[in-house]
Amino acid sequence: MSELGAASAEKRPSAESLSGVAVSPGRASGPVVRVAEPLGEPAATPAPADPAAEAARITPAAAIVAGRLEKQAETATGEAATILITTAAMAADPALAAQAEQLVKTQGLPAARAVHQAAEGFAEALAAAGGYMAERVRDVRDVRDRLVAELLGIAPPGVPELASPSVLVARDLAPADTAGLDPAKVLALVTEEGGPTSHTAILARALGIPAVVAVRGLLSLDAQALAVDGDAGTVEVADPSAPVVTATKAQLAEWNGTGATSDGHRVKVYGNVGSPTDAQAAADAGAEGVGLFRTEFCYLDASDEPSVAEQRAAYTAVLSPFRGKPVIVRTLDAGADKPLAFLSPEAEPNPALGVRGLRVAFDRPEVLDRQLEAIAGAAEDSGAEVSVMAPMVATVEEAAWFAERVRAAGIARAGVMIEIPAAALSAREILEAVDFVSVGTNDLAQYTFAADRQLGAVAQLNDPWQPGLLRLLKLIGDAAKATGKPAGVCGEAAADPRLALVLAGLGLTSLSMNAPAIRTVGASLATATLADCERLAEAALATSNPADARAAARP
Repeated sequence: MSELGAASAEKRPSAESLSGVAVSPGRASGPVVRVAEPLGEPAATPAPADPAAEAARITPAAAIVAGRLEKQAETATGEAATILITTAAMAADPALAAQAEQLVKTQGLPAARAVHQAAEGFAEALAAAGGYMAERVRDVRDVRDRLVAELLGIAPPGVPELASPSVLVARDLAPADTAGLDPAKVLALVTEEGGPTSHTAILARALGIPAVVAVRGLLSLDAQALAVDGDAGTVEVADPSAPVVTATKAQLAEWNGTGATSDGHRVKVYGNVGSPTDAQAAADAGAEGVGLFRTEFCYLDASDEPSVAEQRAAYTAVLSPFRGKPVIVRTLDAGADKPLAFLSPEAEPNPALGVRGLRVAFDRPEVLDRQLEAIAGAAEDSGAEVSVMAPMVATVEEAAWFAERVRAAGIARAGVMIEIPAAALSAREILEAVDFVSVGTNDLAQYTFAADRQLGAVAQLNDPWQPGLLRLLKLIGDAAKATGKPAGVCGEAAADPRLALVLAGLGLTSLSMNAPAIRTVGASLATATLADCERLAEAALATSNPADARAAARP
């Protein structure tokens, strides 16, 4: 064997050990409980003898499924309750039932097959939308499987009743399944698919459950017990007769609501929101403001562009919980990979690299101008301190063009998102043209490593601890220091309490995340001085892989 071949063999996981993406810290071990695989596609035959009667079964089944989820939500709190309520609403969506009923009546499909087919249509539309919306595909398919199971009279897929503390193993977990987990019974979570920005990752951190996702080969691993390391991202076969090891959640000081290191260096802690429900959850969690307000919700179901008045009212509902506080609104992030009918997008061979985000506005500036008018009006109505930023900015010229239009609309602060490596490399010059920048680490990782963030097979490349990504973030932090202007992070990297310390040490001035992580990140920042954070950042930058970066950044 060559030296190169020998080295590769040494690094390859053994049959007793696998690696994935560490998404929630802690270590635990114990017996394995496997989550059932998702239901397959129901049969299209036989055709129902009475299509009208068959179609009439669908809405009552949807009501039963929605009712179960609502009941589960009554005993949940925070983001878990929000997810369960949202999933219940999806189950009860009359549009899904109506489409399935139509398939029964016009195509003679059994109710279960019709629901499956109708839901898959919705899922494909979300997948085509890309980004944040594509991450909701798992929710739709979870609802689909629950409805199909109800119609077939079988047990729904998902997490079984746990008789004792166990390590859950699954291909993937639906958000509603994760939201319903009991931390006293779940020692750890391990999935073969999923990624660092999934709801499984977000909720596992919130619940204090060690978790590793994107573990390739997991379902082929023959093990009665597993040891899971949510810090290193490793999964090892354990002795089933050994005592159960329960993870202990790190005890952090109670957060006082001000994002800062222990020596008073400010790192503001904001929320990411995309709806009024998200905004209220972030406010309830103690967010100091909003670092990312995604405005796409206002456009997704619209065949025509919403009017300025409609947009203004929708934005005001989101901004209202943050009266007197800073809110950064991202303008429409749409285009070839998030097609909107009124934009008349042309087909592109590679839409992820096509006309999306701010690039749409170069051809249709009037759409941007109307949105800016609505945002300015909503700022006035809500009393929030509104700034606006543009997605998918690649050059200084683009940043300056956007800032000019924002100021012409009467909005005082203009910024841009850094999601493209070219923008990171030009961060200082971009900051000279705008008032602030915000890093979308999910997309920045995707474009830096040429790895689709929705694809589990390349999830490890999207690990926010990748040293290559951290080095780009350092360039941005250095640019912020040089210009004296803010540079935040609004990708899911900000939700990792330990990585938050590294980001502060790299010079980032604010961190924005989903509601469940807000208090934990705020408390984590308060445990270290700025010098501590800078030392951890230097240690992580000096490594060559995510696992070593995590290990080097242990306080």
